[in-house]
Amino acid sequence: MSELPTVVRPDGLPTHVTIYEVGPRDGLQNEQALVPTDVKAEFVRRLLGAGLPIVEATSFVHPRWVPQLADAAELMGLLGEAGRDCPVLVPNERGLDRALELGARHIAVFGSATETFAQRNLNRSLDEQLAMFEPTVRRARDAGLDVRAYVSMCFGDPWEGGVPVDQVVEVGRRLFDLGASQLSLGDTIGVGTPGHVTALVDAFVGAGMGVDQLAMHFHDTYGQALANTYSALQAGITTYDASAGGLGGCPYAKSATGNLATEDLVWMLTGLGIEHGVDLQQVVDTSVWMAGHLGRPSPSAVVRALAQDAS
Repeated sequence: MSELPTVVRPDGLPTHVTIYEVGPRDGLQNEQALVPTDVKAEFVRRLLGAGLPIVEATSFVHPRWVPQLADAAELMGLLGEAGRDCPVLVPNERGLDRALELGARHIAVFGSATETFAQRNLNRSLDEQLAMFEPTVRRARDAGLDVRAYVSMCFGDPWEGGVPVDQVVEVGRRLFDLGASQLSLGDTIGVGTPGHVTALVDAFVGAGMGVDQLAMHFHDTYGQALANTYSALQAGITTYDASAGGLGGCPYAKSATGNLATEDLVWMLTGLGIEHGVDLQQVVDTSVWMAGHLGRPSPSAVVRALAQDAS
């Protein structure tokens, strides 16, 4: 049986956390070598089987921009009924049309808190990106779909530097108000620190949003992802994006290295006595299996430790 941390539960933390697994989409999108569609489908199935309640499967972005996800329709076909409950990212109405054709029940849109990244990622200004998303979100809600909104560059931008908290709140609030049920705040280049996390959450709450409407999406570029997660837990946030094995990055921001590893997050939550419903060893085994397909070891510290223990 796998080694597990001793449970010591501090006061004032949530009793339960939802892990929003982004490995199959955000984790794989930046891989140069194309991963076979049947391997991606097995990846999703294994993650669901490990108890992860939400597994974001793919994106209906144009293949020219993210070739790795050009097989989105084929993947959703392989996943069948289970795939319809897996969220998919849609960049615009055309992407929504494809998602609707395949019976998707949950979609996400991806906006930016900064002007430069909006231009580089979407070829739109800050205001134009919101105008583009408005009909997409409205049509999705009218069709009965759940909509999540990502806002990137919440803690820093590689071209603009630091991003004012008030600016993030204004853009994030406008994006959420289009009709999303949840707003995921992204530290796309991993420069956030715990005090910054607290300030940002407090500012969103001050602008009328509840902590239950917010999720956090941390990158571990500077080794801050778990510290930032703990700060967000203290602020009452209960949904965290994570990627199995720490896979991922952003194809439009080269300084955006790996996502918070699902295994590292699960290890910490377990030690804090916070319920998450995830079988840690199954996720570790899945990440080791995927690392074999990618031809390199996982960057997750917990994967390395537990895989070594099992060998």
